[in-house]
Amino acid sequence: MQHNPHDFAVIGAGVFGAWIAHALRPFGSVVLLDGYGPANSRASSGAESRIIRMGYGPDELYTSWSMRSLRLWKEFFERIPQPLFQRTGVLWMAHEHDQYTLQTLDTLRKSGVSFEKLSPADLRKRYPQISFDNVAWGLLEPDSGVLMARQAVQALIAEERKHGLEFIRASVTAPGGTCCNEPATTEKVEAIAAGSFIFACGAWLPRLFPELLGDRIFPTRQEVFFFGTPAGSRDFTPPAMPAWIHLGDQVYALPDLESRGLKIAFDRHGPSFDPENGARVVTADGLRLVREYLVKRLPALADAPIVETRVCQYENTSNGDFLIDRHPDFDNVWIAGGGSGHGFKHGPAVGEYVAQRVTHAAEIDPRFALAGKRSVQLRAIF
Repeated sequence: MQHNPHDFAVIGAGVFGAWIAHALRPFGSVVLLDGYGPANSRASSGAESRIIRMGYGPDELYTSWSMRSLRLWKEFFERIPQPLFQRTGVLWMAHEHDQYTLQTLDTLRKSGVSFEKLSPADLRKRYPQISFDNVAWGLLEPDSGVLMARQAVQALIAEERKHGLEFIRASVTAPGGTCCNEPATTEKVEAIAAGSFIFACGAWLPRLFPELLGDRIFPTRQEVFFFGTPAGSRDFTPPAMPAWIHLGDQVYALPDLESRGLKIAFDRHGPSFDPENGARVVTADGLRLVREYLVKRLPALADAPIVETRVCQYENTSNGDFLIDRHPDFDNVWIAGGGSGHGFKHGPAVGEYVAQRVTHAAEIDPRFALAGKRSVQLRAIF
């Protein structure tokens, strides 16, 4: 069986694939494929929530992409309409001589992003439920917050389908010479014909392109915990509690949204992980470490019950920059991935960037090029 030909086939219905399909639709017919469905439970985009913040140290490119993306996210949510952006604010907890957060402050100022610099006294007064030991000052982005990730991706794809996007639930086989000059095939040997193919498969990219990406994209196992907050307490919900990040501790947390509990996780890269068959049950060591951290940072939750856990994955490039480039062997095959734990927020900007390269042969930024991806992880983008 062969489907009607399309101008573009996008493989992977996570945040990158969804926004790429959206950005390509004005240029022709688009088919979107995913083996498990949009923002499914295995996908990095399948989680309930993701922080969107403008701060990226001195890196003005990602700050500008975050600004652009937040605007496009909000415009989309207003069109639906659904309140899938929560303006919680994002608080950076900085240690003394914290160059990254100082550079973030300078970049936000240059980019016209609203922020507040908070002293230890300011922090303790505003957020008494948080212990600020080893925190010298804070940087608050009041207009940033949290995207309701799974719902947002599914809503975008549902809206696109109303306007002509075709979605097929199918697992595409690893491409060889058949996905380009000849149709791609699914595991059921259904042919997918298209003028251009964009693989936005996240942590599955090394499985589909083992020789090309097996040692350039590193899926890692990431444990996330939700803790129940005290009955009747508003201390852990917005506006009393923002989303917050402590780079020195490599920890981030989100307030209690949709009554699911406070979300907290270590941002350090976990062990290697198979997104297809990996066990998605948190470990005793992971729980012990996060409880020890709660005692230090959120003492009122030291004995709080776990109400939910999740194991997801990052798909890291060598330094954290995205991978967006043409396949070296096929002119009409593109790869978009390497979200590296910070990609979700940038979905709209990634969609626009990829569409310009696919449809107008726009220049590829060297930092996103395949040639710049190394086989050793040297994380530089947070």
